[in-house]
Amino acid sequence: MKTVLKTLLPVIVLGTSSGLVWFLIANKREIKPEPRAEVFPVVEVVAIEPVRHKFAVQSQGTVAARTEIDLMGEVAGKVVWVADGFADGGFFRKGDPLVRIDRRDFDLAVTQAEAAVARAKVAWEREQAEAKVAKQEWEREGKGAASPLLLREPQLKDAEAAMRSADANLAKSKLDLDRCEIVAPFDGRIRARHVGLGQFINRGVPVARVYAVDYVEVSLPLPLDELKYIDVALKHRSNASVPEVSVSAIIGGKLERWRGSLVRTAGDIHPQTRMLKGVVRIDDPYGLNGAGERSPLPVGLFVEAEIEGREIESVYRVPRAAMRGRDQLMVVDSEDRFRFRNTVVIRLLKDEALLKSGLEAGDRVCVSILDSPVDGMKVDARLVDR
Repeated sequence: MKTVLKTLLPVIVLGTSSGLVWFLIANKREIKPEPRAEVFPVVEVVAIEPVRHKFAVQSQGTVAARTEIDLMGEVAGKVVWVADGFADGGFFRKGDPLVRIDRRDFDLAVTQAEAAVARAKVAWEREQAEAKVAKQEWEREGKGAASPLLLREPQLKDAEAAMRSADANLAKSKLDLDRCEIVAPFDGRIRARHVGLGQFINRGVPVARVYAVDYVEVSLPLPLDELKYIDVALKHRSNASVPEVSVSAIIGGKLERWRGSLVRTAGDIHPQTRMLKGVVRIDDPYGLNGAGERSPLPVGLFVEAEIEGREIESVYRVPRAAMRGRDQLMVVDSEDRFRFRNTVVIRLLKDEALLKSGLEAGDRVCVSILDSPVDGMKVDARLVDR
């Protein structure tokens, strides 16, 4: 029995396996290959429309007073009075007295000069009378032509000259008396005070360093290739408009802004930088004449400036990321194919490029960075907002 089983068992296993294989083959599913989906690079695009653009030129400079002088004493004497605001940083108005010098010596000089004028006038009148008498006597008793000396003409001229000299000396004495009071020549501020109460000063000695505050100026270096974007008067008697300028600086942790105008340019190109200096004028920098609630614009402050330039129509503003090289642009056409397009660039900015031509309204510009872009390749374009 065991021998029969050993003989039949392999036959049974083999038959069963064969039947199972036949069953699986007979009932197998038909496998249909599925088409492979194409995968295209995903890129972001922005729609571009022509706009009206106003150019601006950036620069930097330092605020400077339009006029700064040493205020001099014109007579010698002792300082007997100073104004309350006569100190470093003090403000003053045109015509305000700042310093007074002891005037007693000058009062005496005026009195002496007035007396000298009176004496000279008396002497001149006496000479006039004597000359008249001399002429009458000669006409009555003399013969021939009388000499000028006999008619007292030189003496009369000498008396007249002495009178004019006395008048001039009186005028000078009065002028020195007026100069005992040093007054402000303009609305300004004191940068540095040099004298104090009780100090003796000589003629020509500075009493203070002062500067005007009716307006300040900022010198801005302008690259020559940037001049085409702004209206700068380079010609004599040019009819160009005066560009407006926005000046800004951070004061006390706050960004402050002031408005000014580009009023003139320097007479030459700087030999080292090869730039043209433009001068911006800003009125009432300290708000003394009611310039609003803005912060004062102090002399010596370093500021950023933006000069308003010309306006032009139909300019395309595209992100710098869309540019390839200097004048080639990456776009996606209506069939979602990547294209390189040559353009005419007006100006390259930090984040944007301004184009004059090479685009049409509604064109989609690619702003994604691709490793190896190929003209005409299919892409998956995703529109994003700028």
